[in-house]
Amino acid sequence: MFGPSILLVFAVVAAIAALSFGGGAEAQALRDPGALIRWGLPLSKLIVNVSAAGTIGALVLACFALTPKKREFDLALDVAAASAALLTVSSAVTGFFSFQLITGRPLTFDDAFGASLGQFLTQIEPGRAWLITTLVAAAVTVLCFAVRNHTALVFVTVLAVLALVPMAQQGHSAGAAGHDAAITSLGLHLVFAAVWLGGLLTIVLLKSRLDGDRLGIVLARYSSVALISFIVVAISGYANAALRIGTLDELGSPYGILVIVKVVALVALGLFGAVQRRWIISRLVAKTEKGPAASSAGSRFFWLLVVSELAFMGIASGVAAALARTATPVDETVDTSVLTPAEILTGEPLPPAPEAINYFTQWNIDLIWLFACAFGIFFYLAGVWRLRRRGDTWPIYRTVLWVLGLVVLFYLTNGGVNVYEKYLFSAHMLGHMGLTMAVPVLLVPGAPVTLAMRAIKARKDGSRGGREWILLAVHSKFASIIANPLVAAGLFAASLWIFYYTPLFRWTMTDHIGHEWMIAHFLIVGYLFVQSLIGIDPVPYRLPFPFRLVLLLGTMAFHAFFGLAIMVGTGLLLSDWYGAMGWGIDALADQQFGGGIAWSVGEIPTVALAITVAIQWSRSDEKESRRRDRHADRTGEAELEEYNARLQAISDRDRR
Repeated sequence: MFGPSILLVFAVVAAIAALSFGGGAEAQALRDPGALIRWGLPLSKLIVNVSAAGTIGALVLACFALTPKKREFDLALDVAAASAALLTVSSAVTGFFSFQLITGRPLTFDDAFGASLGQFLTQIEPGRAWLITTLVAAAVTVLCFAVRNHTALVFVTVLAVLALVPMAQQGHSAGAAGHDAAITSLGLHLVFAAVWLGGLLTIVLLKSRLDGDRLGIVLARYSSVALISFIVVAISGYANAALRIGTLDELGSPYGILVIVKVVALVALGLFGAVQRRWIISRLVAKTEKGPAASSAGSRFFWLLVVSELAFMGIASGVAAALARTATPVDETVDTSVLTPAEILTGEPLPPAPEAINYFTQWNIDLIWLFACAFGIFFYLAGVWRLRRRGDTWPIYRTVLWVLGLVVLFYLTNGGVNVYEKYLFSAHMLGHMGLTMAVPVLLVPGAPVTLAMRAIKARKDGSRGGREWILLAVHSKFASIIANPLVAAGLFAASLWIFYYTPLFRWTMTDHIGHEWMIAHFLIVGYLFVQSLIGIDPVPYRLPFPFRLVLLLGTMAFHAFFGLAIMVGTGLLLSDWYGAMGWGIDALADQQFGGGIAWSVGEIPTVALAITVAIQWSRSDEKESRRRDRHADRTGEAELEEYNARLQAISDRDRR
């Protein structure tokens, strides 16, 4: 318990100092809830952050770095369960303190107080957020005790991450500019900070169970995750701080100075991580080869590094908790009386008029897809480099297509299409067509699963790394169902009608979580459909080439019919949304133009798919012909001679 104690001491001291400096715990002019609430709320939020980190970090470590048949695995789940229990209690306390702060209602034990608290938890957004977090944390607590199946733990981990979503959604004023960007950056910041901090805490608590060189192996695996977490935390933290600080001149404000302190702590943690990867891990791995002296030195260096890291993590966590209660230089209150209809609906001011050039000069960065594209390109190129270094080959066209596909995905999710898709149905449909057709046609020939199987080293200790999880996913029963060509084609075609003619469409427009789901759904459905036609990666079943062409033509005819229905339709989809935007554009005419995009633009990838299927069919025939020729050469035309002999025997029998 030495490590967690160090973390909590530094975190609490840093939080108290930051609250005193930034004024986050000062008495309110109206309805002051008292010192207990003003100081207790940020400190309880600090415990929420630390316990969430313990839960998520321990689960990620169990899924990625630990061996199920060893005691270390069970202890990690015990850490996750205890952390989740603490998260449940601290979330409930934070929700109660939030109620006291917002309402200013004194604590009483009558029915009126209970009714007011119940209304806050069920009808007011901050109250609902903390209620959901508390309930999810309670469910995770039970599951961490009950579940020991390695695969099922992935779903427990996802559930634990979902507990942070309500916290991210209430981190910025809903009507203030940059609301969606703030939700994304804060959500990424919370999740990856939890993985980073919680993973290190779990390793400290498991150290006595990691015998021999096991500590060095687990620490090396954690270090890879920590490096990714550091990059995401640093960039998302910068993006979130920029929204609240506004200009560089405001760095001298109390909020800005606290941000600088947090940045210094994160930079120090990055340096500690570099030392860990380059020096400490090698010493820990080598200690079993060099005897007790090296073992003692390795442990000493390990503890020195861990104490320093936990201290700076505590400082960063404490300052972060105080920042949540410190006034920002940018005023986040919204005067709805001066907002245009578009600003009320989207939370953002209207971008410049949608001229063609603006689709290439306007940007609306979505950090989730920026990281997805950047890491996708980096790890793919790293895999190709590993193959080349050991003398294996990898077709250059696969690399080019993969990188180009992710570049197109980056543009669709961060460029002009993402800027205008909230305001124009045609821009939304252009993004839809790109996600379902253009991007998958480029990504699928890149064969990422095949590359991963060849480039990622297999684990020998029963734990699961990237290779093992990918293999498990590819060969799962669920994958065999959705990868079936008929199912993939059905999902591709049905998604169009279900999405646009159900409340799903409105959800993706009004809720940022829905928007992110929409991008992922369209991309996955399109990828599965293209994979069933021209994919290189292994799948349970592939249709013969003639049937692939029939499936392609049938599906795209259905797709074209959908576009035609939109193009000639006279009813405006989401009329209270698209009909309220600016620039004087006829919303119905724009919708019909979007139908034309669905009908026409989607045909370009269709032609590319048909040509690719035809080429693969031709090459398949050539390969089969060459195979038969080689077999004939090896057997001396034995099959042909046997066939001729059989014909001769039939002829002789007929003559007799």
